[in-house]
Amino acid sequence: MPRRGLVAGPDLEYFQRRYFTPAEVAQHNRPEDLWVSYLGRVYDLTPLAQEYKGNLLLKPIVEVAGQDISHWFDPKTRDIRKHIDPLTGCLRYCTPRGRFVHVPPQLPCSDWANDFGKPWWQRSYYEVGRLSAKSRSIRIINTLTSQEHTLEKGEKNPVPLLI
Repeated sequence: MPRRGLVAGPDLEYFQRRYFTPAEVAQHNRPEDLWVSYLGRVYDLTPLAQEYKGNLLLKPIVEVAGQDISHWFDPKTRDIRKHIDPLTGCLRYCTPRGRFVHVPPQLPCSDWANDFGKPWWQRSYYEVGRLSAKSRSIRIINTLTSQEHTLEKGEKNPVPLLI
């Protein structure tokens, strides 16, 4: 029971166990409401988009809002994929859409601020749930009015039974 004067917050353990379908993630496809999924997890990057609003380094992330970006990541390390730069022979982040927030520049740069702590893709702060591996459509028909509604049910995301 919360103490007097304190407001109880959301049950974060329940919220982080929630499953989202790809269609639910796809609805969050604007800088004001920006979600992505990768490696089976769903992330709300809206606070990141607000913090870096107007910054060109946010553009690659905004372009993939509402999509799965697992191909950006190495599943073993959960870090951005890396490759050997053919010009320098150095190990670099592989960013085909261009460099984005918290990715270091290709060449040494004295004005790159690296005081952000962990990069956004390593913070659990942005995680809101898991991505459903499977989803199925359920069509509900009201036989009296002939109205139809289609629900998408994700794995481990139970549809409540209405009586």
